[in-house]
Amino acid sequence: MKLLIILFIQTAVAQSRWYQDQTCDRALLQEATSRYIAAQSTGQPQWLSTLLSDNTTVIENNAESSIPASLVLNQSLAIAHVRHIYDTVACASFSELVSLAPGPGYQIGTQLRLDAATRKITKIDSIVTTTGDLYFNTTHALHYLLREDWGLIAPENRDSRATIQAAADAYYAYFSNGSTVVPWGAPCDRLEGGAYMGQGLANDTCDAGLPPFSVEMRDRRYVIDESVGSVNVLSEFGILGPDSHEFRVEKGEIRWIHAMTFCRGTPNCNAPDFPGLSEEVGW
Repeated sequence: MKLLIILFIQTAVAQSRWYQDQTCDRALLQEATSRYIAAQSTGQPQWLSTLLSDNTTVIENNAESSIPASLVLNQSLAIAHVRHIYDTVACASFSELVSLAPGPGYQIGTQLRLDAATRKITKIDSIVTTTGDLYFNTTHALHYLLREDWGLIAPENRDSRATIQAAADAYYAYFSNGSTVVPWGAPCDRLEGGAYMGQGLANDTCDAGLPPFSVEMRDRRYVIDESVGSVNVLSEFGILGPDSHEFRVEKGEIRWIHAMTFCRGTPNCNAPDFPGLSEEVGW
C-alpha cells in the first residue's frame, strides 16, 4: 500500500509538472514581448532567435512575409511609446508601438502567438503604418496615447473574456448593421492613426463620425487581456484594408478605441481630411 501511495504521488507530481509545462504563463509572454522590442528597437531580429520556432510565420499587413523581408524588423526604430497586453488563454500578446524616428516614424500593432507546449513563437503578425496610411501622424498619436490610462483593473471589477470580446464584435457588427446596439461607454474616445475623435470631455462618444458603409471585417485574430479590459483585433477591415483595433472595456462598456489602418497604395484610404491633423498639437 505504501508503495502504491508513493507511486500515486510521483505520478501526480509528474502530471502536475506536465500541465505546468503546457501553461502559457504571463512571464513567457512578457519575455517574448521584451525580446520583440529589443529586436525592433535595435533592428537586430536575432534577439528573438531563442524563442522562434523552426517554422515561425511572419505576417505584415495581412500578407505573408519573412524576417529578412520584413518592412521594419531589420530597422532600428526609436520607440517613443509601447504598451503590451497578454492573453494566457490564447498564448498570445499584443504590442502597440509608436516610433518617431527615423522620420516620419511608424505606428505598429503586433500580435505574437506562441505554442504553449514548446514555448516558442509560431507567428509574428503585424499591422505596420506610416505616411499615407489612415490619418497617420505619430506626434499626434503619441500626444493622445500618453493622456490615457490603460492600467490594471481591480480583480473584482474585471469583465469576462466573453464580455470583452462581445463589445468588440458589436462594434464590428455595427458597420454592416447600423441598428446593432454597441455598448458605448461614457466618455468614449477613438484614436485612428493620429486623429482623435473626441475632446477629452465627459460627453465624448465613440460613435461620432463612423463611416456609413456596409462592410465585413474578415479574418479576425483576437488577443484578450482581462486584467486591463482589453481586446485587440487584427483583421481585413472591409474596403479600407489591413487593420488593428484595440478596445478598452470597463464594466462591459467601450471606453477607448485605438485603430491603425494600412492603406494599400491609396493615400489615406480615400478618407476625408481630418481637421487639425497637420497642425502641431498643444502640449
